[in-house]
Amino acid sequence: MIARGLFLVLLWAAASAATARGVAIEGGLVEGIESDGVRTFKGIPFAQPPLGDLRWREPQPVAAWSGVRSATRFAPACMQDGVSIPGEKPPETSEDCLYLNVWTPEKRSQTPLPVMVFIYGGGWTNGSASMPLYWGDRLARKGAVVVTLGYRLGSLGFLSHPELTRESRNHSSGNYGLMDQIAALQWVQRNIGSFGGDKNRVTIFGQSAGAMSVSILMASPRARGLFHRAIGQSGGVFEPVEIAPHYLLANAEKQGQAFATSMGASSIEELRRVPAAKLLTADGRALAHPVIEPYLLPDDPFDVFAAGKQNDVPLLLGSNADEARSLIDLSTVTATSFAAELEKQWGPLPPPIVAAYPFKTDEEAKRARAALERDLRFGWDMWAWARLQAKTGQGKVFYYYFNQEPPFPDGSVNHGWGASHFADLWYAFDHLDQEPWAWRDGDRRLADTMSTYWLNMARSGDPNAAGLPSWPQFTLNQPRVLRLGESIVTGDVPNLQSLRAFDDVYNSIRNADAPVKN
Repeated sequence: MIARGLFLVLLWAAASAATARGVAIEGGLVEGIESDGVRTFKGIPFAQPPLGDLRWREPQPVAAWSGVRSATRFAPACMQDGVSIPGEKPPETSEDCLYLNVWTPEKRSQTPLPVMVFIYGGGWTNGSASMPLYWGDRLARKGAVVVTLGYRLGSLGFLSHPELTRESRNHSSGNYGLMDQIAALQWVQRNIGSFGGDKNRVTIFGQSAGAMSVSILMASPRARGLFHRAIGQSGGVFEPVEIAPHYLLANAEKQGQAFATSMGASSIEELRRVPAAKLLTADGRALAHPVIEPYLLPDDPFDVFAAGKQNDVPLLLGSNADEARSLIDLSTVTATSFAAELEKQWGPLPPPIVAAYPFKTDEEAKRARAALERDLRFGWDMWAWARLQAKTGQGKVFYYYFNQEPPFPDGSVNHGWGASHFADLWYAFDHLDQEPWAWRDGDRRLADTMSTYWLNMARSGDPNAAGLPSWPQFTLNQPRVLRLGESIVTGDVPNLQSLRAFDDVYNSIRNADAPVKN
């Protein structure tokens, strides 16, 4: 017998994908809100709540509901402690957090629209799909269907443990947060047409850990066919696994065992009974990283790309000129303290990398530390990602370098950040008016241009269009980069000399010639 919820879905789908009363999707009907030419649907479940026995399991299909489900309030963010961007209001949180949000033009298009699915950052320990900065209203007004999704974080999203590996039909554990992202993309494939979206033109885009997730999804066989373009903003996972051995399943399992012991749990059954809030410890945050395991990520992303086995789609990516300014305290860095502070943060780094950032004075030491952090955390990964895709992929590559300094006001948490980590987000989402800052005409032009580039990428796999500054394709023979700032100009790869120091060290660690040497 057909369940009542499923019967309603079939009935309404036969009549219309969208009605005055609601939109038919798997599970039932949802009703959002309309405002300023955009329909918004908040808190749509894409998987069952990962509670009880479903903690540390693959996301499970949604249970059907009867009647019309209200989609007018955001769901809580996944469990976390703190915020993903300094100064943001901490979100409401819950372990019941596998929901997504959809923005679509109020007027239905004659043809399906490109779909843009955003994956938030926050080091895989923080972040929210409902953060106002990530709202899709402005991109929707320009002609996209925008989706933001929630995914499990910290120990709840990435715990590996021998018991979990044994109970898994896939003989693996960890990466539950990444499984959530894939489940949301599968939901998009099955349902986005009801919102006017084109399931054959899905773009994933993310910033920081969200961009790292994009790089992993391009390397994952589980994500094949779920997206058709990719945008990575300041984040990728391409360093040698030899310097990140905790990424290997056996080592991650040992981390998980130690964490369970620290929680006083002698088994996964006991650990599943520990209240979620008690799992938010420093040890739990240390588990928040991808795991190379047989199911979702069977190989190191670098090796996947180098072998040409990635999910081959057009790629737009880049990083910011002052990434480190919002992430580390430079006030205590001096020429004398430079080495000790660097080792405290990262442990002993290879001398050739440190030597690539020379200094003599205290001010030079601060600039050197900021530049090293910029390239170590973000710059090299984006350069490596661009070269790998350009060498082994068919999808075009478009590379940017963001150097616009927002008018962060005196006295704010953002003051002095410059073109920092996070700074590009206000422009890519065209959300300058969310902040009462002294935005200049150049800021507004750049926000309009960047958001249009991003949308064009989603439309066609190429950011270019009439009326915009030309963005050349990045190739190994012509490695051109678009500098996004007050002026939009094309140039060489920034900071190339110091980036090559990383290349030399990483290639030596891999004991192989550089497969993408340029």
